[in-house]
Amino acid sequence: MKRTILFSYVFELVACYTSNHGIPLNCKDTKIRKCTCNLLLNHPGIITLCCVASKVHLDSKIRTEGNVVIRKRVTFVIKLDEVKKMEQKWVYLVILALIWGSSFILIKKSLLGFTSLQVGGLRIVFASILLFILGFKSLKTLSKTDWKWIVVAGLCSSFFPPFFFAIAQTQINSGITSILNSVAPLFTTMVGLALFGFAIKGRQVLGVFVGLLGTVVLIAAGMEYNPNQNYWYSFFIIFSALGYAFNINIIKKHLAHLSPLAVTTASFGVAFFPAFILLLYSGVFYQFLDTIAMQQSIWYLLILSLVGTALANILFNKLIKLSSPVFAASVTYLIPLVAVLWGFLDGEHMSLLQLLGGLIILFGVWLVNRKKKLL
Repeated sequence: MKRTILFSYVFELVACYTSNHGIPLNCKDTKIRKCTCNLLLNHPGIITLCCVASKVHLDSKIRTEGNVVIRKRVTFVIKLDEVKKMEQKWVYLVILALIWGSSFILIKKSLLGFTSLQVGGLRIVFASILLFILGFKSLKTLSKTDWKWIVVAGLCSSFFPPFFFAIAQTQINSGITSILNSVAPLFTTMVGLALFGFAIKGRQVLGVFVGLLGTVVLIAAGMEYNPNQNYWYSFFIIFSALGYAFNINIIKKHLAHLSPLAVTTASFGVAFFPAFILLLYSGVFYQFLDTIAMQQSIWYLLILSLVGTALANILFNKLIKLSSPVFAASVTYLIPLVAVLWGFLDGEHMSLLQLLGGLIILFGVWLVNRKKKLL
């Protein structure tokens, strides 16, 4: 009985400390409880501290000893929590790179049977249906103010990009498209500075200009190396990257208190109805049963929608909560590696000058994202 009471006092102290330092703590968290039990078993001084909490008179020397012990132990718990978050965000980053890096080849294969309008619309509709099943209840957590930002974020990241990427890939190779998408962290920095009041360093400004230079080199080289491809369609990718930049900053600034599932479900809820209307206009529901190419491509589109869109967006919003906006956008470091490999396996080629342009972009992104210490 005595140890149970002592346990409660120590746990309350730990909870109070973490709360004051912006670290949410669930009283049912078994790991924290286990750590608290270890405090009681391994540090007798904390028992005296608990007595102080219960207004029992103790010698000041003993009280000081108890305070020192619990401060050290609580600091240890917080550091463990930070390490865990650091490990998690890198895991999310790699998984997202594999998923989104494969999305470009899936778009390419989907376009063999569907138009760009149909690919973008079906991608949104299929992803929305899955998200409604998984996260409809989470929508109750959104306030009217949240919905205002969700509408903007949803249009920027969930509605326009699926259409823009499909349109762009009717003219540009999937590997090149993925490299162009790497400008997202650059735009994230620019939008964060201009509209959301985030601080920016001189090195990051340099990185933005370097990245934009690489974009110009990549597009110009593509026009020369592939004269049969219309590289003006590159601007669809650039506009999409700009939309992602707005989305990332909005989530970090105004929607960080919501769960990733709630944000993703609400965003696609915004995109669902206009996408469905465009699908009706495209006639896809009447054409599908009579078109063999559509029936063959639908499997690529389903994987793209359910894994590359619905699941990936949940993971991405979780990554934004765990890290900074620029770190989350830096998933585009790795996406081109996966996408270019898929493109190479599918018979795509690029010139050395295009490759140089891509490397310049990634170098610019690195300059923007680099810090002297770990995020």
